[in-house]
Amino acid sequence: MENDIAARIDAWLARCADPHDEPLQGMAEAGLLAPADSYLTIALTKAALVERTGLPGIAGIWGGWQMVARWFIAGFGNDAQRAAWLRRPAAVAISEPRAGAHPKLLTTRAEPDGSGFRITGEKGWVSNGPLADMFVVLAITAEQAGRKRYSALLVPRDTPGLTLTAMPAFHALRPSQHCGLVLDGVSMPRTALLGPEGGAYEAMALPFRDIEDAVGTFTLLGAFRFLCDRLARNSADDEAAASLGAITALVAVFGEAAAAVVAALDGNALAAKAATLSGLHVLAAEILQRLRSHRARYGPAHDAAMDPAVDDLDVLLSVAKGPRRARLINLSRDAPFAQRGSGRGA
Repeated sequence: MENDIAARIDAWLARCADPHDEPLQGMAEAGLLAPADSYLTIALTKAALVERTGLPGIAGIWGGWQMVARWFIAGFGNDAQRAAWLRRPAAVAISEPRAGAHPKLLTTRAEPDGSGFRITGEKGWVSNGPLADMFVVLAITAEQAGRKRYSALLVPRDTPGLTLTAMPAFHALRPSQHCGLVLDGVSMPRTALLGPEGGAYEAMALPFRDIEDAVGTFTLLGAFRFLCDRLARNSADDEAAASLGAITALVAVFGEAAAAVVAALDGNALAAKAATLSGLHVLAAEILQRLRSHRARYGPAHDAAMDPAVDDLDVLLSVAKGPRRARLINLSRDAPFAQRGSGRGA
């Protein structure tokens, strides 16, 4: 599998004038845009793309499309929806400018309108939005006992009433792109519903966070491998080599654990690897700190390829810090050794 991925990336790079500016050039011809057959294939390709280019944003573009296709369209679409959208670029629109993705704060609504819906609201930070042909829009379709019930609707880019808006300047994770959406009375038929009506948040949006997190570990892995390769060019003496060797060993451990997590995802057993997934983010922060310390001591002081990759890693590790911290707290309280230490297991 990895040899095939490497060959496709070679074919893409041979056709792509500059991945920084035109990342999609040559991808279709290289066979990279066909839907992947597993999450592991997506993960391995993401890592390889970043390792070869030093651009985590490339993994965001390519992997974003693949993830939306596999989880949302293939996972919840009917035959007609799969035929229409599985091979076309799509983006998911959940977050809102003043609410983030918190379900209690989202306000976009899809009101009944004849035999369909009329969608009104605003979405923000839509990853890959400027490049998408269709948007999976999460909207309120009912309220029960004060609780909002969400549905997902497939909204083509050229639908009347849908407008793409620019987001504030975001200088990391290039060349990935984001946008906002304004939905001004967008009329959609019932056939636009994706998955369970009123249950899209629980069935689709909430699990997608962990799926993105699991596969996203391979973006980190690719960046670590890229940085280690750059640092190896300056590790001439034994002391520097030993320092970089320790980092390389930790990256290998990271890769093995990340592969186990994604294998569990493909086997519908991701929950069994929840602690490992949390541990990967702790280890990632440790690896990044070691990379910084190594570079400060042994160089290079200036590297035009390393600097943006390190900045992108900072951004990736800062995402969802609150929820990740909460998971670590829960792990410490729920672990069997914690119960024994408190005397509760006696």
